[in-house]
Amino acid sequence: MDHSYYMRQTLQLARRGMGAVSPNPMVGALIVRDGHILSRGYHQKFGGPHAEIVALHPLSPEKTKNSTIYINLEPCAHTGKTPPCTEAIIRAGISHAVIGIQDPNPLVRGKGIRALQAAGIQVTTDICKEACYELNEPFFTWIEKKRPFITLKLAQTLDGKIATRGGHSKWITCEQSLKKVHRLRHEHDGILVGIGTVLQDNPSLDVRLIHGKNGKRIILDSKLRIPEDARLLAHPDPENTILVCTSEASRLRSRQLQNRGITVWRVRKDGTGRIDLKTAITKAAEQGIISILVEGGSRIFTAFLEKKLADRLIVFIAPVLFGSGIEGIGDIGVDLPGNARVFSKTKWKRTGQDMLFEGKF
Repeated sequence: MDHSYYMRQTLQLARRGMGAVSPNPMVGALIVRDGHILSRGYHQKFGGPHAEIVALHPLSPEKTKNSTIYINLEPCAHTGKTPPCTEAIIRAGISHAVIGIQDPNPLVRGKGIRALQAAGIQVTTDICKEACYELNEPFFTWIEKKRPFITLKLAQTLDGKIATRGGHSKWITCEQSLKKVHRLRHEHDGILVGIGTVLQDNPSLDVRLIHGKNGKRIILDSKLRIPEDARLLAHPDPENTILVCTSEASRLRSRQLQNRGITVWRVRKDGTGRIDLKTAITKAAEQGIISILVEGGSRIFTAFLEKKLADRLIVFIAPVLFGSGIEGIGDIGVDLPGNARVFSKTKWKRTGQDMLFEGKF
């Protein structure tokens, strides 16, 4: 039996939970017997039944006996918001479990596999392991590094400018690229910008160009300078607008914003007097925000790179030139070519008239 064939289908199922299951991982499940797929399932929403339960639900024990279950992530063996999935697999008479990758969560790690083996179920692991990891990389980062997975997103000209010398940036890239950005927003739990971007562009940070979910809107605003007429303060879900400030911010202003339903985080300053990025994103992780899309501006991009807090860089490159203008990334301490920040993986593709670069550190 070609395990990788069925695991690829399992991963396609798991992706359907994108944007709906966080901070849980995306998981799909297939029940297969004699080369035929009997049932499919995926984790559809946070707090809902896990993929294994969804796949098993329509089948009787007579159907599932001596069948194989394919799951891209190790099944849970503990009681959380739902009962242990291992118990359901064992009760169903499954004879073989094919698992893409082990769950990094200490509550699960290895325990699900051992529970199945103890019940006499054959277990095969590490099938399409790299693809299984990449699908849930934010979850792995959150569990293992105690912080969100950070993606920096830049839209720039061919000569590396994210705005004209007057600060104008709408719109550098084409409509197809803009829709891709909104898709990225849907795929992340939070969208982060600095107050400079808010003052210059007055963004909404929503997903209006696609059908998807709006994430948490995180604004680094050390002194709470956000204007009263900012679009980010006018959303119908004010609690999902998060202003991150320091002790320099007015407590009266903070109370006024909180009285409107806005969330305010007061965090410590770094050595330069600005918001300490590591503290801010750790706070986000504690709130169950496991992935953040950073959308600007230049100083914010530079700070994340300088402090080595970025996991992925996505750059939309438009075939236009500004000459002078605002550069997307400033000084990150590289004085020789041999000291350049390098990527472990890169890929390029076309998006409308633009080029899209993606690199992972």
